[in-house]
Amino acid sequence: MPRVKIARKSTVTDMTAMCDVAFLLLTFFIMTAKFKAEDPVPVAIPGFTKTVILPEDNIGTITIGSGKVFFGVEGVTIRSTMLDEMGKLYNISFTPQEKAMFITLPTFGVPMGQLKTYLNTEPDKMKSFPTTGIPTDSVSNELFNWIKQARLADRALFSKDLRLTIKGDSKQEYPTIGRVIQILQKQKVNKFSLITAQKGAPK
Repeated sequence: MPRVKIARKSTVTDMTAMCDVAFLLLTFFIMTAKFKAEDPVPVAIPGFTKTVILPEDNIGTITIGSGKVFFGVEGVTIRSTMLDEMGKLYNISFTPQEKAMFITLPTFGVPMGQLKTYLNTEPDKMKSFPTTGIPTDSVSNELFNWIKQARLADRALFSKDLRLTIKGDSKQEYPTIGRVIQILQKQKVNKFSLITAQKGAPK
C-alpha cells in the first residue's frame, strides 16, 4: 500500500513586529542623541590621551604633607633588604621582631634615631606616635639614603629599576617638594610620577 505524502507548506515569518521594534529603537536614538557643540575657539587636542594606572609592585611612594615626608615601598623582600642596608649604614641592629613589624608598614615617616622606638610601639598606638617625617635637610638627608637603598634592593632582587611616585598635598608649600625633587635628581632620577586626583565636574 503506497504511503500518503504530506504536502509541504512554505515557512512564512511575520516581520511586522521586528520592523516595529527597529523603528522604535531608531526613533529613540534620534530623539535622545546629543549633537556635539562647536568649540568657541579652535582647540588642537592631542592625538592620544590615556590614564596611567600605577602598578601594584616595583613602586616606591614619597608622601608629602604638613611639611613632613614619608616613604614607602611595595614588596616585603625589598623592605627587609632596605632595612638591613640602612641598619648597616647607620650602625643600628634590628631584632627579628622589629624587622617583622617594618615589613608590614606600607609607609613610615620617622628619623633613624626614632625608628626602633617606633617599631616597638603597639600597633594600635602607632597612629598617635609623634612622627616628624624623614629628614631631608643637608645635615641629615636620610630620605636620600632610604631611596638609594630601596633602588639598590629592587635592582639586586628583581633586576628592575624602582618606579618612584610623589604624592603631595595640593596646599603644600613648595620648599619641601623642591627638596624631594632635588634628592631624586642627585640620584639621577629625572623621571617620576605624580599621584593626582580626578577633578570634579564644574558646578
